[in-house]
Formats: sequence, structure tokens, C-alpha cells
Amino acid sequence: MSTLTPPSTADAGALAERVFDASNATMELASIHLGHRLGLYQALDEPGPATAAVLAGRTGTDTRYVREWLEQQAVAGLLECANPDAGADDRRFAIPTGHEQALLDPESLTSVEGLTRLIMGLLTTLPRVADAFRTGEGIPYADYGDDTREGVAATSRPMYAQQLGSHWLPALADVHARLSTPPSAHVADIACGSGWSSINIARAYPLARVDGIDEDAASIDQARRNAAETGMQQRVRFMRHDASDPSLTGTYDLITIFEAVHDMARPVEALRTARGLLAPGGCVLVADEKVHDRFTVGDQDPVERWMYGFSVLHCLPVSRADTPSAATGTVMRTHTMRAYAEQAGFRDVEIVPIEHDFWRFYRLNP
Repeated sequence: MSTLTPPSTADAGALAERVFDASNATMELASIHLGHRLGLYQALDEPGPATAAVLAGRTGTDTRYVREWLEQQAVAGLLECANPDAGADDRRFAIPTGHEQALLDPESLTSVEGLTRLIMGLLTTLPRVADAFRTGEGIPYADYGDDTREGVAATSRPMYAQQLGSHWLPALADVHARLSTPPSAHVADIACGSGWSSINIARAYPLARVDGIDEDAASIDQARRNAAETGMQQRVRFMRHDASDPSLTGTYDLITIFEAVHDMARPVEALRTARGLLAPGGCVLVADEKVHDRFTVGDQDPVERWMYGFSVLHCLPVSRADTPSAATGTVMRTHTMRAYAEQAGFRDVEIVPIEHDFWRFYRLNP
């Protein structure tokens, strides 16, 4: 006999309300994404509120569509309207004081552009995910498209710009000292994506040489462009390579792997390869998801929900694109990371005391 309590009408109503709120939030994410894709926010970042016609003129878009978007943004509280009682064509809109960093600064920790782009990219791939559920196959990272790839990069970029060189690496005192003093230290940034982590390591440590390594061709191409645009192309080089391939060569004082071990089809092999690349005294710094150490239901923890959402829609399908696959998923708990490191031959796995809402940091010592 089932011990589950039959759902009440109130429970059903609460769930329906929750889904309604989620639908509202999803459509607002999509509208924010449109604002960035079309350059609407950027064009509003000028003196004085703008009408729909003025904003359409600045962005080469249709006035009627722009008017609807502006009104939607104001109703949602994302923009402000200076004269809401005026006629539709005369209403003037602006970015509210305090919203500028979130909407316009790609290196602000409050930036929202990357996350909205990432979510929209994931949603466009839903039919492929449904097929993967039926077949058990995976979806290659490249197949998620530009919005997902660039959304991932833009979401992480502020952390790399604001925290990597000032908080994360200084938390490893010996590593910080090695990167800061001659002779020049050599760093490998495995699964570097679009290169912002590699670039910001080099920015923080002018004596260091950094190799960014990733198997995704589009990411490496973008990383090279980002390095050129920031003037870092002489100090950071990018290579396309599978991290789990033992033919990868080099000698490194530090190897970093940011938010990628859980995506790897062969994480043990990748960590084993990294271990073999370390110089004497070197270590591997892994940052991965800060999830509960056991499966927990009932508290509806927002971070845990967030991680599982990404796992269903992206990380698990990506990790299963290659076979055989560990099929880790986004929710990689501490004991799983420790097991992978031990199987790869590391003698010690240390949890580094770095405060972060979403990531847990592991130091792997050979």
C-alpha cells in the first residue's frame, strides 16, 4: 500500500502558480536575450530616455516591435518609462539607475547577458534532448550552437575577470608565489572554452605563460580572437586537443580545469593526463559544481535545482556524446571527484577554502 499522501487541491493550485511564475520568468529571459541580440540595451545607454522610434532608428529595427518590447520591459520592471501617461508613440524609456552593470557590463559579477543567452541556447536544443532520452545517445557540445557556447563564456567571464587572479589563485599560497616570481611559470588551462580563464590568469600574473586547451574548434577560434582583442596573444596560446588524450605534451607548474570535469566523457583519463604534465611541485586546481554531498529532496535548494536543470538539458547529454562515457552529469558530488582523482593517481585531494556560491575548488596533488 502506498504511503504517499494524496495531493490536495491547494497543492495542485500552488504548483500551477509556480509554473505560471516560471513561464513569466522564461519569457522575460527571452526578452532580455532579444534586447542584447538586437543591441537595444546598448542603444539606450545614451543621455536621456528614448522613444520607440528613436531606439528603432539607432538599432535599425522596426518601431512597432521595439515599442512592444519597451512596454514589456517597463511592465516587468527591467526598464523605466519617464512618461507612462503619454501616447504610445511619445513614451520615453531608459535603463534605471542601478541596472546598468547588470545589463551592459560584460565583466560585472551582476551581468545577466551570458546567463540569458545560455538558457535560450539550451531551449533551442530541446528536440535533440528528447531524442537522446529515447536513444540513450549524447549530443556533441558543438551541436548546442553559438548561443550556448557564447552564453557559457559570458557567464563565467565576470568571475575570471574579478576573482580568478585576486581571490582564487592567491588562496594557494605556494602556487601564487610560483606564478609571481621568476623563472617564468607555465600554466595549462584545460577545457578553456572561449579563453577568458586563460587570459585572466595571464593578466593577473605577467610573468606566467599560459596554454589554453580545448577540443571544441569554435571555442578555440573565439579564444584566439579574444586574446587578440585584449592584447594577450603574445602571452597566451590556444590549442585544440582532447584533454583525455595521453599524447598531450608539456610541463606545467599549474594546471587548471574550471567547471569541466563533470562534462568529460573520460574524466579519469583527463585527470591522469593532467597529472603526467605536471612539473615537480606542481598541482592541478579543479573548480566544479558546489552541490550537496548526498541526494536530498524537500528543501528545494535553488542551487541544487539549477544544477539538475543544467544536467538534464546540457551536461549529461554532452558527456554522453563520446563512448565510453562516465556520464557524470552536472551534480558531481565531492566523493565522485575524489574517486576520479584517486583513480587518476593523485595522492591527495584538498578542498580549497574559497568562498563561492556555485563552485567548489579542489587541489589535486600528485
